[in-house]
Amino acid sequence: MFSFQWRRHPSHRKVHSILVEFAFRTSHNLVSESDLCFHQEQKPPHRSQETRIRLGNRAEPNAAALQLLESGTLSSLMIHFAENGLFSRAQSIWDELINSSCVPSVESVSELIRVYAANRRFDDILTIIREFDSRADVDSSGETHSVAVSCFGEVGELELMERVLKEMSLRGFRVDSLTGNAFVKYYSMFGSLTEMETAYERLKKSRILVEADAIRAMALAYTRERKFYRLGEFLRDVGLKRRNVGNLLWNLLLLSYAVNFKMKSLQREFLQMVEAGFSPDLTTFNVRALAFSKMCMFWDLHLSLEHMKHVGVVPDLVTYGCVVDAYLERRLGRNLSFGLEGLDLGRHPVVLTDPIVFEAFGKGDFHLCSEAFLEPGRRRTFRWTYSKLIEVYLKRTYRSNQIFWNY
Repeated sequence: MFSFQWRRHPSHRKVHSILVEFAFRTSHNLVSESDLCFHQEQKPPHRSQETRIRLGNRAEPNAAALQLLESGTLSSLMIHFAENGLFSRAQSIWDELINSSCVPSVESVSELIRVYAANRRFDDILTIIREFDSRADVDSSGETHSVAVSCFGEVGELELMERVLKEMSLRGFRVDSLTGNAFVKYYSMFGSLTEMETAYERLKKSRILVEADAIRAMALAYTRERKFYRLGEFLRDVGLKRRNVGNLLWNLLLLSYAVNFKMKSLQREFLQMVEAGFSPDLTTFNVRALAFSKMCMFWDLHLSLEHMKHVGVVPDLVTYGCVVDAYLERRLGRNLSFGLEGLDLGRHPVVLTDPIVFEAFGKGDFHLCSEAFLEPGRRRTFRWTYSKLIEVYLKRTYRSNQIFWNY
């Protein structure tokens, strides 16, 4: 986890190894705390001397031990205690470090904040940030604040995240793109749509560009609330001609039309996407194929498959499912071979479509049935192909229909 540079006497290595062994053994209750001692043998120029450092009844390092160890070594020991739930011992080391001449590194403090956040010790995190600010420089303090924003956001503590961000502004710390986008992302995950949009407006005012992760999180929030018109407005506000996020913006815009079956708007935006110089990918084609399949628009579905073949986009399980579900929906199972004529049925099934598409459309019947056969641990020695999956699915559908009509 950490690399240590020993600049003092070589015997410090022995102290470090014994201390780490002590941390491991005591955290797992393998030895009695009061029976453990640390020895360091130093060799001055005139005579040898053995220094014995004995920990107290609670096995917490004292000032003499701290003088013998590097800050990085103590930091690793502190984090080890925290990871094993020994927070009082970790806090003891932190108090000694912060009140001594040793200043913990940004990496050590950031890791300690993450461990405390995972254990929901939020008050301790705020205390660590405040005490570290009093000792560290401006850049280091700003970095620990950014880590705290992400840690609070990951566990849904939006009020604490907001509090740390305000402290950054009051102290004059620069809010970088990573922190600003994380702020929007976590409001998208745990806040309301109004709070999410307010956070996005604040990001815009700070002249920070919204990145792919935040865009995806906001799009997912709009999709779950079925607010596809507002999704389209957001995407246009971001700018559809941005190149650094690939086809994400265009695919989401097409999805907002496809899920409401606005077929003319879907076709118009697809043509504008191509005219703008963007090359359709697998998700682009599958968004359109899902809309064509559910509307049973066979001609448009076959044209889309031909277009995929022409530009060299390899279909996945979702594409095959669009064809199968469309034909079986109209009871055209006998003509299914015609619909699958241009597809390679000998391939191994994979799903490469953006998962946000399933949030909007759900998964088709063929897709769900196939996933049951492809799940890990089920008939590992058998190699599934699209043809085998379709064969099994047709038999299952035929049997279910027979049972229905018998009753």
